[in-house]
Amino acid sequence: MRSLLFFLLLFFYAIAYPQNGTISGVVTDKQMNNEPLPFANVLLAGTKISTTADVNGHYSISATPGNYIVEFSFLGYKTAEEQIAVTASQETILNMALDSAAETLNDVVVRGIVNRERETALLLEQKNAVEIRQSIGAQEFSRKGVSDVEEGLTKITGITKVGSRGIFVRGLEDRYNNLLVNDLAVPSNSPFRKIIPLDLFPTDIVGAIEIFKTFNPGIYGDFAGATFNIRTSKGSKSTTKISLGTSFSTNNNLQDFVVSADASGSKGFFGLTGKDRQLPGVFGSVPSNQTLSGQQSLKAFKSGFGTKTIKSPLNTSLGITHSEKFNFDNGRRLTYLLSINSNNEYVIRTGADRTVKGGNTITYNNKFQTTSNEYKTSASALLGMNYKTERLELAATSFYLRTTINAVQDQSGIWDNQVNVPNYLIRTNQFDQSDYFTAQLSGKFFLSEDQKHSLRGGISFSKTSYVQPDRKFFGGSNQGADQIITSYGGNNFLRQYLDIDGVHYISALAEYALKFGSGDRHQITIGYNGKTTETESSYRFVSASNGPAFTAAIEQIQETINSDLQQENFFFRESSNAQYRTKLTESVNAAYASATFNYGSRWTLDAGLRIEQSTRKTLYRENGSFADPFIPLQADKTYFLPSVNFKYGINERSNLRLAAGKTYTQPVMIESLPLTYINADGTSVIGNPFLKNSDNINLDFKYEIFPSRTELFAISVFGKTIDNAIERSFVASAGGFSTTFLNTGDAALFGAEVEAIVDLGRISNGLSAFSIGLNTSLMQTKVDAGAIVTGSNGMPVQAVETHQNRDLQGASKWLVNGDLKYEFNFNNEWSNTISLVYSVFGKRIFSVGSYPMDHIYELPVSKLDVVWKSRLSKHFDLKLSADNILDPEVQFELGADSAVPFGESSRVLQDYRRGVKFSAGLGYTF
Repeated sequence: MRSLLFFLLLFFYAIAYPQNGTISGVVTDKQMNNEPLPFANVLLAGTKISTTADVNGHYSISATPGNYIVEFSFLGYKTAEEQIAVTASQETILNMALDSAAETLNDVVVRGIVNRERETALLLEQKNAVEIRQSIGAQEFSRKGVSDVEEGLTKITGITKVGSRGIFVRGLEDRYNNLLVNDLAVPSNSPFRKIIPLDLFPTDIVGAIEIFKTFNPGIYGDFAGATFNIRTSKGSKSTTKISLGTSFSTNNNLQDFVVSADASGSKGFFGLTGKDRQLPGVFGSVPSNQTLSGQQSLKAFKSGFGTKTIKSPLNTSLGITHSEKFNFDNGRRLTYLLSINSNNEYVIRTGADRTVKGGNTITYNNKFQTTSNEYKTSASALLGMNYKTERLELAATSFYLRTTINAVQDQSGIWDNQVNVPNYLIRTNQFDQSDYFTAQLSGKFFLSEDQKHSLRGGISFSKTSYVQPDRKFFGGSNQGADQIITSYGGNNFLRQYLDIDGVHYISALAEYALKFGSGDRHQITIGYNGKTTETESSYRFVSASNGPAFTAAIEQIQETINSDLQQENFFFRESSNAQYRTKLTESVNAAYASATFNYGSRWTLDAGLRIEQSTRKTLYRENGSFADPFIPLQADKTYFLPSVNFKYGINERSNLRLAAGKTYTQPVMIESLPLTYINADGTSVIGNPFLKNSDNINLDFKYEIFPSRTELFAISVFGKTIDNAIERSFVASAGGFSTTFLNTGDAALFGAEVEAIVDLGRISNGLSAFSIGLNTSLMQTKVDAGAIVTGSNGMPVQAVETHQNRDLQGASKWLVNGDLKYEFNFNNEWSNTISLVYSVFGKRIFSVGSYPMDHIYELPVSKLDVVWKSRLSKHFDLKLSADNILDPEVQFELGADSAVPFGESSRVLQDYRRGVKFSAGLGYTF
């Protein structure tokens, strides 16, 4: 209550004092039919009073009464001056149209359009924004040699990339994030991820990314880490660029590489083998436990168990981007951008792969040395069009993303505690494919010529597909010389067909904004956004009948299978159960309102409320008949989500910010699907459809200073509470090592972040070509686990956690990102930037331990990259990079605080190295 009274007093103080006058107006571009000129500089000559126009060209300066000369300037434009008188408690309107400097006219036109993709412009946006927001744009992506969005985001304070598990924010994993594209909600392309892997977005199609770590009513309530808003590039000039790239990674390229036999040709190279692996049509759309004879099996299955060893070539990439701009009468402009990108990569991972079991002593159940060979392809295409007039802006964007992974994995060692068979081999042959299409239409219209009233809206339609067709495996005693003793039946020669069909994902936005007060400094916004989704999953199995043991060549094992099928020695039959199919529908509908008040030139208050109704309905069957009706499971809740963002401008270069809000967290799809995902080694992932959403309260306080237009220093403290925290838990039982997801209890976390971008020229003129960026996060978390949890069967069960009080799963106590930049020129056309980029995160719980075992921890990993970006001439640019130079070992280990003794020599459950990656890319622009 005292804090509330304190802020109210400050609020009224800002209204009443001092009795200054105000100069306000809009800075426009005379050559562009007086379009707003964002980020123009406004200065009262002879004083230290200055400001910067916002993204719409608006500015406002408070000054004591008197006569002043107002100076307007911007890079590439002629400086303009105007004498004006300031009267106490009154506002004087002064609009200014800047004229282009004749000698740099062409450059100015380009800069006026693409400016928001530049680092300096984004720093100004961050400085002037009400909410706590960070951005990274196309210029910084290019400078740091970043080729995809996910890698680029790791340059932001508090963000790390964790292998295939995506982006972690403030130590919190993918579950706590949300994604928008052009302000519209979009789905994930994988049931294993909350948001689509951002490494699928090449930076060529991205103008800028906004990162919201605090809540405001205009974004969805489902987040506790961050909401990312990708603004796709609109095209700004007539240009075409072709980019070619190649890379070599130690231990990955030019090595022996195992691929599926049917993926070794051109179809495999382009990732087009998925159709051959589809479930044979003879099994029908509904399982009937049909049995195929040997002859029928030979005709039905187009993909086999055989493999082939090749030499992995170099990785390659290709990109083509074309944009065009058309200027019409009366300031109308049409731009479009077409971008097509593709790349492939060979990845080999080798290392320990162990699981544990409980008892009086903790021992290994599986003790493998695992080698995985993954051939990855990705392709993307984007078409964006933007039409703009003085009062209307329309944008149409569509993009398609496609990924494939062709993987062969060998696990060799002791399986299921069978120490008498020390050379047991399990081979998994797997193909993953995701297809993702989104089409969007959005627009903004000013209802009045003075632009005080505006409407903004959009609609997005997405269709997704994620499949693992004919995921198959077999195991047996490895005899060496490519020979194995194995047999048909059980899990041997089992085929799995997983299909997650995103039938539709529709999101929409409608918003009205009113600016009022002197200089249009206040704003009221009301709006709606929402989404509706429908997803169907199918998980079917085809197993082999039992048969005697036999010896076969591992790579040519399909020849033995074909021979046995010819002789009808065994057969395939469908072994799916009634749980094979699930239907999931979700909807979110939200109304929101916010008000922004600016008092004087320093105080800004934004407060609002979002009322969000969330519905999730799951239809599933328990084990029974395929004709049984679906069991409905529905969760409905209406959330009242208030937020407050407060900003105080200490002076023209520094701000204090306070943000508070309430949000919630939904589970990742695989976490809540009533599905048990089975692996060849007996491990499994069990979804829990009875998971509840978590409720979050967030509080942030930040001080930031901008010493110059390219520099920043900021320090933040933050805190969160998470009720009904969703966490990954593991259970070691006689049936194997299983991972599941539970609402384990309530969590609290607090921490601090420090960020700095410094031009070293302020230290010495000899260092003027150098700049350094550093950000670090420190965090403490605490979970009070409940004694009773809701299991995957919906029944309350006794919690079996070893430690009831512990850290939050997935949260690091600390992380550090840093980069050192050196810019230099060989001549007027040949410019260069060299960046040294480093990141590291602290130890964190990967999976919560069940009695009697401690947690599984993910150990710190350091990453060091060097990037040389060179603009050789007007047409050519070159990028050279060395990635992951330190090549640290990635390790997961069982903690040392189990309830019973640990009976093995090493606690490391999994380890591997990624290798050092050397890349070269050449671009030609014409």
